[in-house]
Amino acid sequence: MLDLYLAALSLGLGFAALSMGIFISMRIFDIPDITTDGSYTLGAALTAVMLTANISLAWIVPMVLVAGALAGIVTGFIHTRLKVNALLAGILVMTALYSVNLATMGRSNIPLLDTANLLRLLDGSLAAIYAEPLLLLLCVGLLGVGLSFVLRTDFGLAMRATGSAEAMGRANGIHTDRMKIIGLGMANALIAFSGFLITQLQGFADINMGIGIVITGLGSVMIGETFAQWLGVRHIGGRIAFVVLGTVLFRFILSLVLMLGINPNWLRFATAALVLVFVALPNLKRR
Repeated sequence: MLDLYLAALSLGLGFAALSMGIFISMRIFDIPDITTDGSYTLGAALTAVMLTANISLAWIVPMVLVAGALAGIVTGFIHTRLKVNALLAGILVMTALYSVNLATMGRSNIPLLDTANLLRLLDGSLAAIYAEPLLLLLCVGLLGVGLSFVLRTDFGLAMRATGSAEAMGRANGIHTDRMKIIGLGMANALIAFSGFLITQLQGFADINMGIGIVITGLGSVMIGETFAQWLGVRHIGGRIAFVVLGTVLFRFILSLVLMLGINPNWLRFATAALVLVFVALPNLKRR
């Protein structure tokens, strides 16, 4: 039972960067960015290829972040400069990334069973079952603190103003199109970093691992936002902390569903139902 809970905790922390990225696109800019499915797999593909080539993590991390950011920047450019609907722009980039990811990997699946990686750095110094969640917690904590700091700067306030009142922001001299491009770049950099973590956690990269992953991030954000609203948390740092908490709770709930004996074939159905509940709760409460 302890192993199951720790595995759920590790997965939740691994997906926390994904949720923070979706928090930026969905809650800060109100943009339904489907690039997520492709940029998550892009981070995983680069990680697997570079780890198997024995490239240092000091090179892998910036490469993953830059690649994810470029994917988001392309989506933002198509949306703002070419005036394509944001949803369609994300779908176009996601579709293109499938081919890019397949070309990067060279095959559909890359195992990492005997490959040294970030999550094995603490092996031998701590009990193996605690090493992964502790290191993941450190990574997520640094990301959360960094994101909270950025969103509280003048630049971050300009980003938030762009999402909440674009016309007003433009009237006050904010280059809203540029803010959207940068914001989507930041979001997809975080999402690619989540692919970097999950690939090492699961021990493989697969070309189809990003399909439908946006629902995982969206569900986590909605769970965290729902609890933040119930507790009256409005500070941006607190909202990000609740997004991370929502991601972990989401994985615990899915683990509990599997423990109850549900057929794994119905797991996606259960995921969609769970997200629907937390999306609908605030509306039902207001009614």
